[in-house]
Amino acid sequence: MASTKTYDILAMGRSSIDLYSNDIGVPFEEIASFGAYVGGCPLNISVGTRRLGSRSALLTAVGVDKVGDFILHFLRKEGVETRFTPRKPGKRSSAVVLGIEPPDRFPLTFYRDNCADIELTIDDVLHSPVADSRVLLISGTGLSKEPSRSATLFAAEIARQAGTTVALDIDFRPDQWHDPRAFGVTLRSALRLVDIVLGTEDEINAAMLSDPAQISLTHSQLSDARVGGDLEHAIRAILALGPRVLLQKRGAAGSRVHLVAPDGGQQQIDAPGFPVDVFSILGAGDAFASGALYGFVQGWDWYKVARLGNACGAIVVTKPGCANFMPTFDEVGAFVEQHGGW
Repeated sequence: MASTKTYDILAMGRSSIDLYSNDIGVPFEEIASFGAYVGGCPLNISVGTRRLGSRSALLTAVGVDKVGDFILHFLRKEGVETRFTPRKPGKRSSAVVLGIEPPDRFPLTFYRDNCADIELTIDDVLHSPVADSRVLLISGTGLSKEPSRSATLFAAEIARQAGTTVALDIDFRPDQWHDPRAFGVTLRSALRLVDIVLGTEDEINAAMLSDPAQISLTHSQLSDARVGGDLEHAIRAILALGPRVLLQKRGAAGSRVHLVAPDGGQQQIDAPGFPVDVFSILGAGDAFASGALYGFVQGWDWYKVARLGNACGAIVVTKPGCANFMPTFDEVGAFVEQHGGW
């Protein structure tokens, strides 16, 4: 896909220092030490796409603090463009603390009070290269509070006007919302500006309020608000709101691409996953998004796009962290060949 735009990917939203337990399998209260990494869905994707070979930029915000120095230092070493990332005096760079208890326990605590990246503004967007990027990646958490919410929607509006593809990672973090119902309302209002959606089954259901267990409300509270009672209904509802593609992350099963067909119907493409031994699922979805967006920018067909996403996710689940362990294109190629090719 030829383009005169400066950047392939501009990712917008949260960033953090991630403190991961060094004591694997130990209950959280017995952890003795942590390793310091970086994280946050858009940050992870900016690093993941950059390592694959994309020209990647990040629009986040950090505090005037040592944690902000740590995050920016890592990004600059990776070659991610950071000059559009403002520092917010009086605000703090975000942090996440995580335990690792394979195969299925990864207790996580966010520290996002007085958070710098949620202070992104419309002026910050105006100083960023939205129109000069081929893809704008936004995330659900960036819509959770003002002023980031309006800044994110404004960025998506500019992108649509400029012919920049808008991708939304649903990124549902219930504890970042004052009311889980507000998540669905806000996501649905944003979808009219979105071309590509990425999410898990739980996230898709949460976005459409179609799974009461996910939303943690009583049946009576949800009875008037629910869109549908099953995943397929939620997918149809999402695509009816404007996106032309939904990339469903399915874990070990791989991924499924849902497309709006020329006749207005829907098509599905299944891309199988890669069998690996799981060490940690943290960051796997962001690795998938990195591979998928890289493949999209390269003009690949949707099967190969999803297959590359699956491979990136499979590699990262064998690692203990997120951005720090994103694979290069050569590493992904070798991995795919070891598993039978594309």
